[in-house]
Amino acid sequence: MPLTNFGAILNFAETLEQTDMTFYEAAAAAVPDAPRKALYTTLAKENKKNVSLVQRTRRENVTEMILEPIQDFERTRYQVPTADAVHMDPTAILPAALSREARAIRYYTDAAEKIRALPEVSRALTSLAKKRGRRLAQLNSQ
Repeated sequence: MPLTNFGAILNFAETLEQTDMTFYEAAAAAVPDAPRKALYTTLAKENKKNVSLVQRTRRENVTEMILEPIQDFERTRYQVPTADAVHMDPTAILPAALSREARAIRYYTDAAEKIRALPEVSRALTSLAKKRGRRLAQLNSQ
């Protein structure tokens, strides 16, 4: 399904953050070791803050929306099929988390490029990509 405008891009970003938050909450409950449990809990809390950032960005920039449609931007490129962390083997959670973070970085980087006409929105999406990059580094160190 195409992401054809400002609202669709930010709605998908919000959905992405919410589904990742749910994943990390379930992951924290599923892993037995305390360090990973703490990491996944922290990541879930960061996702909640990211949802608020996306919502605030949408509210603050809705009057500056460009009605010109965005071309060649499909959400299917950013949908990662993974099982619910509750039903995953604890050893499979880390690779799934790495995949989610890499997908988010790609999405935010590509979305920021597509919506350059709205500099504040583009900066917010670039900021989210950088945050996700730091998270990916954290997960890679596990």
